[in-house]
Amino acid sequence: MDAGEGPTAVDYRFLLANERTFLAWIRTSLGIIAGGVALDQFVQVGQDDPVIGPLAIVTVLLGVVVAITGTVRWSRADTVMREGRPMRRSRGVLVVGACVAVIGILLAMLLWLQL
Repeated sequence: MDAGEGPTAVDYRFLLANERTFLAWIRTSLGIIAGGVALDQFVQVGQDDPVIGPLAIVTVLLGVVVAITGTVRWSRADTVMREGRPMRRSRGVLVVGACVAVIGILLAMLLWLQL
């Protein structure tokens, strides 16, 4: 790109698709945060269970990480589309997926122990 050139014109459909993807990240983030709040407020596995509180906090923090990841991915995608560069791979999706899986496994184990 020359110093005098402005941003590349991008098909608006790609920009809107990028925004829809961002909104999906935000919906997922809100769902994870709501799940963490629900864990803290509604799950009563045992008397004074020391696991639910920390697990709820970790779940809410994971929701925050998902929101930040979605925002960063949206910004990077918007920038590379406008500059005509190729997109880089992101490990954020793998990290978020692994964290959700670990939380699910911990909850399943906790529920199994209470049977």
